[in-house]
Amino acid sequence: MKKVKVATVGLCALTMVGMGCSTKAGTGALIGTGSGTAVGALIGALAGNTAVGAAVGAAVGAGAGALIGKHMDKVAAETAAQVKNGKVEEVTDANGLKAVKVTFDNGILFPVGKYALQAAAKNELSKFSNVLKNNADLQVDIQGYASSDGSNEVNQVLSNNRANSVKAYLVNTCGVPSTQIKSARGFGETNLITNADGTENVKASRRVEVYLYASQAMIDKANAGQLN
Repeated sequence: MKKVKVATVGLCALTMVGMGCSTKAGTGALIGTGSGTAVGALIGALAGNTAVGAAVGAAVGAGAGALIGKHMDKVAAETAAQVKNGKVEEVTDANGLKAVKVTFDNGILFPVGKYALQAAAKNELSKFSNVLKNNADLQVDIQGYASSDGSNEVNQVLSNNRANSVKAYLVNTCGVPSTQIKSARGFGETNLITNADGTENVKASRRVEVYLYASQAMIDKANAGQLN
């Protein structure tokens, strides 16, 4: 397993027919560069809800942040072991706590211009769901994004439908508690991914991002020294 680094997130994603929620591990990779950024606050600003990406009323005592950091290291490693076709990074949430971001290419998840999950994607989501069910104190945000191809209106609707398709499969088929997923919505052409020369990386822009961060229950356990 590669060593995990905290990833920088710039301003302001999952792939056998008929499979349910399997437990077979995949071979995903943990990646990261640079220092952390407050992705949770950014998510909140985009969604118009400052509670997104942070437990409401969270107060993190001395040493609790370190315990949460170690726990999220385990979550990141578990995610990378389960997810073959996603990019796993460690980021920072609105509380300044370590969180995990998983990015899935829409080309793996969906047919072009559609929001029904492809058969292969369901296997990947099934394995990913094990991480969520094994870590009930995680909160989850799901965000859909589109490239600049097509109209803003079409891309907004498509990205929103795709984010909610991922949520629906995790909840309705894989048994992830609906209360664990705090947000699922699309952001259309917001936050396009660019190449080094400033041109758009269209393939990278088409994605679903899933954020895993500490709930108030996890923070309470950490404050009490009870989080492993």
